[in-house]
Amino acid sequence: MEATVLTRRTLLRSTVLAAAAAPTATALAAPAPPRGSGGRRRLTNLDHLRFLLAEVPLPPTDGHSRFDDSSPTGLAPWTYADRATDGTFTRVGGGDLDPATGHWSQGAFNADDISRAAIVFLRAHAAFAEQADLAVARELLRTLTYLQVDSGGHAGNVVLWQQSDGSLNRSAIPVELPVPSDSDESYWLARTVWALGEGIAGFARTDPDFTAFLRERLHLALDALERASLGRYGRWEVADGVAVPGWLIAGGADATGEAVLGLVAALQVFPEDSRVTEALDRFAEGIAAMASGGVGVWPFGAVLPWTGSQSFWHAWGGLAPAALAAAAPVIGRGLEEAVADAGVFTPQLLTSGGPHNAWSPVPGEAQIAYGVQCRVETLLRTADATGGPGLRELAALVAGWFFGANPAGQRVYDPATGATVDGIEPDGTVNRNSGAESTIHALLTMIALDREKKLARTAQRLTATPEHHGMQWLPAEEAQLGTGAEVITPETAWTGESNWHGAYVLAPDGASVRFDLEEGALEAVARGGATAHPLFHRLAEEAGTATWTALAADGTRTVLGTLELGGAGERGVTPWDGVLTPVRLDVPLPARTVAVEVVSGGRLELDELMLLPAVTVAEFPLEHGRNVMLHAASADAELSLVSGRTGSAYRAEGTRVGPVNHGRRSVLGGEFAITRG
Repeated sequence: MEATVLTRRTLLRSTVLAAAAAPTATALAAPAPPRGSGGRRRLTNLDHLRFLLAEVPLPPTDGHSRFDDSSPTGLAPWTYADRATDGTFTRVGGGDLDPATGHWSQGAFNADDISRAAIVFLRAHAAFAEQADLAVARELLRTLTYLQVDSGGHAGNVVLWQQSDGSLNRSAIPVELPVPSDSDESYWLARTVWALGEGIAGFARTDPDFTAFLRERLHLALDALERASLGRYGRWEVADGVAVPGWLIAGGADATGEAVLGLVAALQVFPEDSRVTEALDRFAEGIAAMASGGVGVWPFGAVLPWTGSQSFWHAWGGLAPAALAAAAPVIGRGLEEAVADAGVFTPQLLTSGGPHNAWSPVPGEAQIAYGVQCRVETLLRTADATGGPGLRELAALVAGWFFGANPAGQRVYDPATGATVDGIEPDGTVNRNSGAESTIHALLTMIALDREKKLARTAQRLTATPEHHGMQWLPAEEAQLGTGAEVITPETAWTGESNWHGAYVLAPDGASVRFDLEEGALEAVARGGATAHPLFHRLAEEAGTATWTALAADGTRTVLGTLELGGAGERGVTPWDGVLTPVRLDVPLPARTVAVEVVSGGRLELDELMLLPAVTVAEFPLEHGRNVMLHAASADAELSLVSGRTGSAYRAEGTRVGPVNHGRRSVLGGEFAITRG
């Protein structure tokens, strides 16, 4: 059974209805990007994003007003762009199109993309000082603030969808929460705060009137947040026995992180704004509380995105650690959690298949520009805070995804046009459509690379699919089952907070399951040791225990540990009783291990056995048979490499531990190394 991740916001698409959808671009044969200083061509090309933009009416209506009444229209990007076989794109809205009205069941434009498109043009102006970019950002922000409710009981909230004739669609089909979309705080309100803050920073020197208006609207957004999440500050909730903050926007560290980036930007202009400072401090406290796991413990220090699950991490919307790093100099905390996410989790992510869209908890799903850009920004923001050069090197390895270091081994961002593919499946299948979100996050990455020439050079050399030697997942349904154990296929993979990875094994009291290690697992264990992490459904109620044992070829048995099968604790705000997550066994696997066996002493619902090598590796091919290798240590270990490889080892904060000489280096758990040869 294929696992399907269901997110809290799913944009469903249907077939485009004939040519009534929207204009079609000729094949995007745009001129080459302009040259930067020293004649170097920029990676940043805004042409495709400009193609997605449309002029949209902003008609006066109850609760919605526009800045500068002399201009009755604003700008907004179409949500999607479908690519034809001849390379042209058709701009498309969300959902189904009604040819009679020209309305989409969701809408043509949405506040999320309007917000982030404004940020692209603001950051482009900051990088390249072209006034045309600032003018576009202004029109996008005018449209965004038109979508914000300016009065009444929902003042400060934001309508998500807008049709091409300017009309507002407050209740999209399929349903998106909250309904109506401006009735409560939301992801689009969080992204509005992000755009307003960056807009304040972008216009402060050139347009004091517009800056004052944006600040007023930021305070209006804070009014809405104070009625909702900020009004719950200090309230802790329970998620499968774990205390989680009850004051994150829409329950998400992901949404809250994007708002925090806006608050940080606003404080650069108005550092005396105590209201913004207080919101920043409280939101950052909540985000930091979502850090989970640690060195060698799933999810390896990552900031979990959602209070509703202790076993689901996703790449998209992953700017929470970047927000912590950005806020740390202002509020004096949060950097430790940002460092763990950037410098411990990211190396495990890259060595275990790259930036999959989700770990739920098994890594999987497509890889998209949004997730990649969030990693790059997190690494760069954290490096700025720590001064650690190793995090910048990691950022270059992540950014290589756009140039071919991905499952397809293909360039997925085109500097000649500014178009970016909408995603790459794990098997390398490429979705060559190029909608607003993918375009936006690719451009945010390119702007960052254009600011950092060394990183840009490294990223552009990574043009082939990396080879991964990371965590290995052994399905329980393929193991040897003892008497009484049976394979169960769930009706759906999605539990409401995580995914079963195919079928699972139900092992009652006395039943056993044996995993025989195959070549890859045997090599990982023999090479430098590994730990075992059973992935099972730990029930809320008491359910007995299970004992795990490593078996050697000569019959030697080593007890790895005994795990509680229940007692996960109160379900609380999660959608499902119990938690499906990997749990590390205390004793590392002996080097001669050939099998791992578990004997149930209760009710064991076993999905997978994850083996985590002490050092996981990703190899990024270069030209002439050379490569860059990333080594991530989940335990103290010795790197033993081919003679002649050189590089450096780094602590999680990116500071250099020392050189890798003659192919050898001792590393501690939580450190990483980057070598070349």
